[in-house]
Amino acid sequence: MPPPLVAVADSVFPNLDPAREVVARIGAGLQLAAEPTPASILRVAGSADALLVTYAKITAEMIQQMPRCRIISRFGIGVDNVDIAAATRAGIVVTKVPDYCIDEVSDHTLALLLSLARKIPFANTRAHAGRWEMPAVVPIHRLRGSILGLVGFGRIPQLVAPKAQSFGIKVVAYDPFVPAETLTRADVAGVDFHELLAIADYVSIHSPLLPETTNLFGADTFRRMKPTAYLINTARGPIVDEAALAQALDAGQLAGAALDVMPQEPPSSSPLFGRDNVVLTPHVSFYSEESLVDLQTKAAEEVVAVLSGQAPRNPVNPEVLQRTA
Repeated sequence: MPPPLVAVADSVFPNLDPAREVVARIGAGLQLAAEPTPASILRVAGSADALLVTYAKITAEMIQQMPRCRIISRFGIGVDNVDIAAATRAGIVVTKVPDYCIDEVSDHTLALLLSLARKIPFANTRAHAGRWEMPAVVPIHRLRGSILGLVGFGRIPQLVAPKAQSFGIKVVAYDPFVPAETLTRADVAGVDFHELLAIADYVSIHSPLLPETTNLFGADTFRRMKPTAYLINTARGPIVDEAALAQALDAGQLAGAALDVMPQEPPSSSPLFGRDNVVLTPHVSFYSEESLVDLQTKAAEEVVAVLSGQAPRNPVNPEVLQRTA
């Protein structure tokens, strides 16, 4: 039999050496699509035994044209760019890497919080322009005693919590799927969503992108927040209604926002551009040199496991494995 072929739909990496080294353990070759379009992806994935994907959309129509594929392994935490239902119908297991950048994203969350709280980007811009004016950045409030509300309490926010607590910040969280004892061990108070919005000085989003979380932060949500509160999003851009956030900032319904993700990336335009009370970073919270190696390695290890007849560590649709067991 010919050696297994692992297709790569798209890549943001300087090279694919870590993934290539892993799949070579089973004699598999790695082939990257020339461009992240359906036709180009299918030219390599149509006859592949596995597919690695970063941001490219893997649709039901594409999955139907991948008859040999046994696994779609995502270079990332979320899998909203893969049609899970179609993959499941086709008997293809979909995997993710939920633990590769938890240090980086939790660090970035705190960095954004501190940037907002201390108005660092605003003060930096003015100082570089020769405006050494401390009164321009007032008011600034003490972190100790403030409240951080975490929307979601998975791996990343579970690291955000102790980092915030080290500054004397009280942490509360809304996550109906996390056991109460998990929150208790972290010294985090569990609250419902509306209570979190009402009491938090900083609201940090850590939810997956699902139909029920799309535009979760819209006009009604912003009306429930403190006018002195700040919003932080390092999760997925479409969880926040961008136009509603701009209107809420204009209306003084919250004090500012820091976003590492946007509904459209890269954004061609945005009503949030140019605002002194909005900090934007270009979807970099996941990044470190070390995290990229971890990501490639762990995603490729899922491919090796499935092609070797073993169970992957992080299947999104484990029912596929049960059917083939």
